Formats: sequence, structure tokens, C-alpha cells
Amino acid sequence: MADTDIVCISPIDGRELVRRPIMSEAAIDAAIAVARDAQKAWRNVPLPERAARVSAFLDALLAMNQEVVPEIAQQMGRPVRYGGEFRGVEERTRHMIAIAEKSLQPIPADDEKPGFRRMIKREPVGLVLVIAPWNYPYLTAINTIVPALMAGNAVLLKHASQTVLAGERFQMAMDRAGMPKGLFQNMHLSHDQTSRILGGGLVDHCNFTGSVGGGRAIERAAAGTFTSLGLELGGKDPAYVRADANIDHAIENLVDGAFFNSGQCCCGIERIYVHEKHYDRFVEGAVDFVNKYVLGNPLEEATTLGPMAHNRFADLVRQQNAEAVAKGAKAHIDAKAFSADVGDTAYLAPQVLTDVDHSMSVMRDESFGPTVGIMKVKGDEEAIRLMNDSPYGLSAAIWTSDVDAAEAIGEKIETGTVFMNRCDYLDPALAWTGVKDTGRGASLSRLAYESLTRPKSYHLRQI
Repeated sequence: MADTDIVCISPIDGRELVRRPIMSEAAIDAAIAVARDAQKAWRNVPLPERAARVSAFLDALLAMNQEVVPEIAQQMGRPVRYGGEFRGVEERTRHMIAIAEKSLQPIPADDEKPGFRRMIKREPVGLVLVIAPWNYPYLTAINTIVPALMAGNAVLLKHASQTVLAGERFQMAMDRAGMPKGLFQNMHLSHDQTSRILGGGLVDHCNFTGSVGGGRAIERAAAGTFTSLGLELGGKDPAYVRADANIDHAIENLVDGAFFNSGQCCCGIERIYVHEKHYDRFVEGAVDFVNKYVLGNPLEEATTLGPMAHNRFADLVRQQNAEAVAKGAKAHIDAKAFSADVGDTAYLAPQVLTDVDHSMSVMRDESFGPTVGIMKVKGDEEAIRLMNDSPYGLSAAIWTSDVDAAEAIGEKIETGTVFMNRCDYLDPALAWTGVKDTGRGASLSRLAYESLTRPKSYHLRQI
């Protein structure tokens, strides 16, 4: 592969699916200049007109669903039976449009002073760079793209090479919606070119979703430019099944939360702590559910578990599983029962591990694949300690019949979101954020508008 090309290798068969040349430096500079000019005009467009244009973009994107679903399968392996991502895209987009007026309205001063008009207005930051990941190529990108445009910004999108077609779909939908020329631009960029854009202070805000290492590279590239950053990085999201949990509901939903999308979910469940009262029943039920998965070609309707997005991702999970077993863990799933699981490919059988502990990589380091470790605990205190024993903190799920207990436990967990009796979901009315190595900043909710605008104070004295 030439270093001037972006190439997507399909995990289905290991063949080249898409190849695109990266942009020239002159084309990048021209795109940024056009975006700056477009943003100056867009920020003055009344909010209802912006909403109408963004809604038209959504309608154009939704109309592509039949084509997009198999494209996602071909690019990163998610089975077509699940129908893509556009239900969530629509929910988040419509919510962010609906709350824009209230979120962006001026904030009056806390106290009134006769003869003065004082307020804080929200102004767009200007030019926003979105660096989107492959695991949910539409859902993750939309979190920033829509509020950025609604707030009056211009947007540049750099999509992952594994899902290069998703970026092109975004551009197609924007064009069909009649978005002003240059206001939104999908760009084929190398890592070095992205670093140049950040290091040159050519954008005003960057939102990146990806690995911890990638987030650190973004911070280094932007150092000294005062470009604001939103970073959603690694995760090792835990679940705790309390003694008072509805055990059947917990089993079904936690298995789905751990294995949907082959475990390649930012907020997927990667480790489960079960009260000793339910432990044996939970493990038995989880193993039964996992054994029902059908691993295979994601373009086939019968497939419920597709390949991972790349061979190297599957290899990492294989290594974690092997290390855990070597240290004494018990593997409950016979990989031989999944005929599609072939070494050195992206096809990987799901796995449930018990007799695990935090000395094992599978309970400590991000897996981002179809494996989960289950530990027995005596109660809340032990579960909280283990859930917090991680460098990550994106979400945590508590399974209980006691809302007050869930809230109290949630206050002690180092995480960005606390779920009760559900997992692996983003509520657009709530901030999507993380702590520790999971990153910084927030998307969705009204807080997204705060990160994509800057405050400007007005202190007007009447004479």
C-alpha cells in the first residue's frame, strides 16, 4: 500500500474494499479557507433555518439506510440483521436540534442592576475537526457534527480508514440537503496531515474518539495552540449484579451488552461482578446465551456475530484469553463449536471466562472484542472497589431493584455515566463523558453546546 493512500481491508475476506488518495497539502489549505468563509456566513443564519438545513441532512442520510447497512458490514463486520445505526442517529440528531434554542440562548446575569444590561452569549468556536472511529461510524460522528453545525460552526470530518465510505455518505447527505458550500467537508487525511492541521492551529476545536494512545497523540499535536479538545478514549466498562437483581433480565441484557457488535462498543460491558447469591445461575445463563450466537459472514441474515474489524484486533483478544487461561481462568465456550473461528483471521468465537482476577489483562486492559470475565463478589463494597480498579471510566451498569441503592453506589464509582438495569446506550439528553484515561469533555445534551461555543459577556451601561 502506498503511503499516499487510505485503504480499507474488509474483515469478511481480507480483501481490499476501498482505496482513496489522501489530499494534497494545497487542497487541505484550500478546504480550510473555504470552511472559514462559509462559517462566517453560517453563524449569522437564524437558528430555525439552521435547524431546517440540518433536518434535511438527516432526511437525506436516512434515505441511504438500505445501502449503508451492507456497507457497514463490508467495512467493519457488523451483521446486516441489526439494520445499521440510523435509529440512534435520528434520535440524537432530532434531540440536539430540539434543545438548540434553549441551550444557545443568552444567560442573564445572576442579579439585576438598574441601568445595566448584562448577559453572557454563546458564540460558535469557528472550525471544528471531527476525527471519527470505525466501530460506530455514524453514531459517534453525529454526536459532534450536529451540535457543531447547529451552534454556527463549520465542520471538517476525518473518518477512520476502516470506514472511509461513512465519511463519504456524510458528505453526500450534506450536499443533497443543500448545505452551504464548504461548511461541511469530508477529508481524506493521513495522520501526519491531521497533526499538521492541529499543530498549526488551523482549527478551533477537535473532537476525537479512539484509543488512549491516539488521544495522547492528539494532545501532543495540538499543544501550545490552545485548540480545545474533546476526547473519548479507552474503556473497560464494568457491570455489577446485586443480590436483589432480576437475574434473568440481567443475564440476557448483559450478554447483549458484552457481545453486540462483536464487543466493539465504546460502552460495551467488558467485566461483570456478580453477587455470590446469583453467581452460579448467572454464569450458567450467560454461557447458554453466548453458545447460541452464530459467527459468520455479516452479509448473511442468519449471522448474529460478525468478524472483528481487523485481524490484529482479534489477535489481541486471543492473546488476552490465552493469558487468562494460563493464569488459571476457566474458558466456558468451546471455540471449535464456532466453525468460522479460524486463526489469523478477524473471525473470533465469543468467550466467557471465570476464575479471573485483576492480575489478568482481560480484566484490566481494554479488550474491545467478544470476551468477558465474570467474578463473584460478596456485596456492594467489594464490587465498588473492583469496578474502580481500572484506569478507565466511561460507564458502569448496576443491576438492582433498588433505585436509591443504584444512585448511592453510582456516586462512589469513578465513571462518566451510571446505568441501572441497562447498558450500552447513549441518552442524548445526558452528557456523554468519561473520567481518568477515558478522556475529557462532553458530547450530547446541552453540555455539547457549551464545548462547541465560547462565552462572550455583555456589560452594557445606559446613560
